[in-house]
Amino acid sequence: MIIDTHAHLMFSQFSDDLDDVIQRAKDSGVEKIINVGCSIESSKQSIKMAQEHDCLYATLGVHPHDAALVNSQLIEEWEKLIKDNEKVVAIGECGLDYVKSDASPGVQKEAFILHLELARKVDLPVIVHNRGTNGDCMKVLNKFADGVRCLLHCFGNDLECAKRAWDRGCMTSFTGIATYYKAEELREVIREVPLDKFMVETDSPFLAPQVHRGRRNEPAYVTEVIKIIADLKGMSSEEIARVSTENALRLFTRIEQT
Repeated sequence: MIIDTHAHLMFSQFSDDLDDVIQRAKDSGVEKIINVGCSIESSKQSIKMAQEHDCLYATLGVHPHDAALVNSQLIEEWEKLIKDNEKVVAIGECGLDYVKSDASPGVQKEAFILHLELARKVDLPVIVHNRGTNGDCMKVLNKFADGVRCLLHCFGNDLECAKRAWDRGCMTSFTGIATYYKAEELREVIREVPLDKFMVETDSPFLAPQVHRGRRNEPAYVTEVIKIIADLKGMSSEEIARVSTENALRLFTRIEQT
């Protein structure tokens, strides 16, 4: 079994052929997909889709682009949703983005902390977005994430940053970026990642692997991520798929319970 730990199947790119996308994923061995909310609306859609498709699981989160929309009232509403929906398996996508977000760093940090506090309260892992933050993301995690299980999704930083994350207990997930010709720094991280600290994702519809680059990404293509990791680690694709799945089930404990 393979788990795509991060996709956005509620996006408009999948509105015309979602059932076919899910079937292609299953045909490729991808039996479970974490359909990640990244806005208030997409989080609602994530829950609805998880109720409609056995293979989909939901998360609740607001991307740092929309950090100003996160407040205590929203967090209280989400807490109730989590209690009523066992297929909600994580909090996020949330975090910090100093490259593309118009929200100020202060506003982003406040929203991020609210997500972390919710994750601790409901005992769910948090899926973290970290882009161009010059270490601020890890500073927030070190200060506010005690007792919170963390996944740094779409990891794209250097080995030094990766080691700090692993030392803190964070997991890292890898995307099709690892297959890009110029991604040698990321491939160095993958060579060094401990076997209990990684998992795989597509971030669909974005970041299609090199063999599909320029086209819409989809969960079936996570097998290309598995292949590159297997090559870099000197292991078989079957072994990488097994280890990644075991790691995902250990982090997203609600998947095992449903």
